[in-house]
Amino acid sequence: MSDPQTELPTAGVIKRLAAMVYDSLLIFGLLFTATIPTLFFQSDQALDKNNEQVVHELPTLVDGWPFQLYLLLVYISFFCWFWRKNGQTLGMQAWRLHVVDKQGQRISLKQCLQRIAGAFISAACLGAGYWWIWFDKDNLAWHDHWSQSRIVVRPKQK
Repeated sequence: MSDPQTELPTAGVIKRLAAMVYDSLLIFGLLFTATIPTLFFQSDQALDKNNEQVVHELPTLVDGWPFQLYLLLVYISFFCWFWRKNGQTLGMQAWRLHVVDKQGQRISLKQCLQRIAGAFISAACLGAGYWWIWFDKDNLAWHDHWSQSRIVVRPKQK
């Protein structure tokens, strides 16, 4: 007897891109909100009304790699939390997409991190990992292969 989860169709490029557009709007808002607490670490010179320096000339504690690492951790946490909790992000939910492992179960934290790393590599290659779906017999992207997972389309609820 086969598991109904493993028989669900694998999502194609168009639905994945649509979910990515939805999620990118959420991530933009999340990163914007995550930046707000860092503004409290701005230099005291930025608050001085008598300072003649232009704002971008002022020293700041939220500049460079520590700040970028912080935003990257927020980004990674977004996906890991949603994938581990529900098997889908809010953008994926709108398109009835779920990320599952080969047995049709929720993916592990390790698989989440592998998917994210693979997606970054794919994006660095001008999205080649996503376009690979059109040539793969199982409709799998590079990061699906690397993480031993896949994106499935669930049927509409009645």
